[in-house]
Amino acid sequence: MARREPQLVRLQSSVFAVPRWALLVGLMFRALYRGVRLALRYWRVTGPAVLLVWLGWRAGWQIIPIVFLLAAAGLSGWRIGHRDSFGVWVKWPWLSRWRRWWLYRRGWEPTMRGCGLSTAHGSVQYWPPILSVKSSPAGDVVRVRLLRGQTPDTWSGKSSELAYAFGTRLCRVFSGRINVLPKIRAGRLGVLMAWWDRHRFGRDRPTEMTLVFVRGDLLAYAVPAIGPDSIPHTPDLSSLPVGLREDGSWLRIVLEQTHVLIAGATGSGKGSVIWSILRALAGGIRSGLVQVWAIDPKGGMELAMGRRLFSRFAYSSLPEMADVLDQAVEVMRERQTRLAGSVRQHVPAPADPTIVVLVDELAALTAYLTDKDLRARIEAALAVLLSQGRALGVHVIAAVQDPRKEVVKFRDLFPTRVGLRMTEDEQVDMVLGAGARKRGALADQIPASLPGVGYMVLDQRPEPVRVRFTHITDDHIHDMNTRYATPTPAPASAGSVPPQRNTPVDGNGNGSEPLPVELFNKLRGGDR
Repeated sequence: MARREPQLVRLQSSVFAVPRWALLVGLMFRALYRGVRLALRYWRVTGPAVLLVWLGWRAGWQIIPIVFLLAAAGLSGWRIGHRDSFGVWVKWPWLSRWRRWWLYRRGWEPTMRGCGLSTAHGSVQYWPPILSVKSSPAGDVVRVRLLRGQTPDTWSGKSSELAYAFGTRLCRVFSGRINVLPKIRAGRLGVLMAWWDRHRFGRDRPTEMTLVFVRGDLLAYAVPAIGPDSIPHTPDLSSLPVGLREDGSWLRIVLEQTHVLIAGATGSGKGSVIWSILRALAGGIRSGLVQVWAIDPKGGMELAMGRRLFSRFAYSSLPEMADVLDQAVEVMRERQTRLAGSVRQHVPAPADPTIVVLVDELAALTAYLTDKDLRARIEAALAVLLSQGRALGVHVIAAVQDPRKEVVKFRDLFPTRVGLRMTEDEQVDMVLGAGARKRGALADQIPASLPGVGYMVLDQRPEPVRVRFTHITDDHIHDMNTRYATPTPAPASAGSVPPQRNTPVDGNGNGSEPLPVELFNKLRGGDR
């Protein structure tokens, strides 16, 4: 049988001739569409420009210099009179657009090629597009859309190159968006605006990421303590204001359903973290909704100044400290028996308060304790509290200098961890989790001149956030000890307390005034 040769079929493509008038109409519509789009997008520029043209046409072109002078005088007066609103509405929006065009768009393509973050298919080069740029006193927040095959980890390894390419020394990489919480809408259009917020903020966008180029360090200055008027009578355990984030927003710790581990070298500011939390809880301590059971193995040198804030206070004897932990376990067991089957989360009340077990130096009760029986007793009590006490309203706040597993055996039972200045880079991952230092938690590089500065994992995000806790002075502590004393004083068996310096109070029982906040508000407003 003869083999049949394949037949070749030639396809002829049809060529359509487009009239010139159709091309002109299409170009006109395209130019009109782009013009309207640019006018609406940059309305801050097009709006005043249209207004000036209309005024020049109706009143004469000689009025335009007068309008410019009046506008300049008004803006200058606005900046002098109210810097915060001027920065929100004028300075930072304009600076964001300027930096987006002049700094990032001009150097984006060569930076992507130099850092190896662009891809090529044939002769076509692709690089991640910039979605938005938002400037603030802390730096520039640049939103980027990832290319196919890229992950945020790909960019984390290039953070140093990106920082120096755009004139900064530090660039942080975050997956998705940051600080985009939906607003609470009300009124007739509240339902429509709430839907728009859910569409804009609530959607998970794994193809987007955020670069934060740090240009100003708001944490280089001490953060003033919150004033007495800002301390609520009933503290919100899910949002305790204790400091400041790197972007200028308030740092709020979630104490509800968690335990807190504070790790840092000597002089790193662990006392700032402890007293910031106590100051946020002061209103609940005075009303009886919160009880603080304090343990200070350092002989009371850190916590004895606030003696009247504590319902239990042990500092002079290790067996007394073990007794305090055992009493906390007994309270937890009693609540288990009483609340089982009725509720899943303890609700604080004056007759049944939230208990905060505060341990200033955890290693002194575990690794450095020579009495094996007493150490086993303390470790057993801590293990029970850390594994079962969260839902029953018994929370543990512990500070430690050495976060190694040999020192803190139950380190993984602390959901919330604060990493202050460390002595070794390996300790960062021990405290904040594996890969934390690679994701930007440079706790081993914090200078000794910045006590209270550290890193935390917040908002259920894997990337650590740089924070600084409030600066609590001795005057603040004496004022808290006078004004927010607990209604249930500690038993006499806790030992004698070193004498305290008297704090002058006025007729209403108010003590010393808080630190001035003028410098703090000036820095947050961007006037550096």
